Amino acid sequence: MLPRRPWRAAWQAALYGTEGFFVRNNPADHFRTNVAVPLFTQAVRRLADLVDEALGFPDPFDVVDVGAGRGELLLALHDVPARWRLTGVDVAEADVPFRWVHEIPEVTGLLIANEWLDSVPIDVLQDGRLVHVAPDGSESRGQRVEDPWAARWWPQGGRVEVGLPRDQAWMRAVSRVSRGVAVAIDYGHTLPDRRSTLTGYRDGRQVPAVPDGSCDLTAHVALDACAAATDARLLTQREALSALGISAALPSATDPSYARGLQQASQARELLDPEGLGRFGWLVQAVGVDAAWMPT
Repeated sequence: MLPRRPWRAAWQAALYGTEGFFVRNNPADHFRTNVAVPLFTQAVRRLADLVDEALGFPDPFDVVDVGAGRGELLLALHDVPARWRLTGVDVAEADVPFRWVHEIPEVTGLLIANEWLDSVPIDVLQDGRLVHVAPDGSESRGQRVEDPWAARWWPQGGRVEVGLPRDQAWMRAVSRVSRGVAVAIDYGHTLPDRRSTLTGYRDGRQVPAVPDGSCDLTAHVALDACAAATDARLLTQREALSALGISAALPSATDPSYARGLQQASQARELLDPEGLGRFGWLVQAVGVDAAWMPT
């Protein structure tokens, strides 16, 4: 019989161990996210400009990407002011022209985490018992667990993905912002639509969740629980991007920049599509600064 251990431990080793999936693979090769859409980078640049202005143009001004993959988002931020300090944070190494670290540094500016929390390993309960899993994905039930997080945030029971480690990861990220704004962007759910979503991705396809290091492992984030942990604002991606000037409106045929406007409208539709990337939620936490751009 293959050895079994709780999902959280197996997940941690499968993604972040010495031979873990994220150590050996570039995430962008396996799933498509906001960063693949150029217009998203423009929105991040707009957001960074707003935070920079609200802080009074500090030197340095930090833009920190947590779960940065191979640095794609920051590499796409062209012609930023010299006093902007770009920093990528991830477990793997990357050959990039900016600072690259493995732990979140102190931030005065913007911290952004795009599809990071969904990869924070968590335990799974089935009818109140801890689920153990083997490297081939086969499961068994372990000891009974009385879990306060599950009682509050997943009261219907059944198969429960215990999101406390995501709340704690978000709290730690926010605690690193001395002044500025922290943003986490992820697929998620709230109490009315809470459901089990643990799955895998490999080579752009959804695959069974197998904790052997061969695939990404992900589960939707209990965004309402994370928001409550820091009193963050919870927005839809449509609300957040609209506030940052992203619109899918088609340009006028007489517009001299019609072709470019058409391209941007197409990208906006992808970012705002409620059946695709538009399903993302945004956690937005302001620290010592007025984030007036946020919808009320």
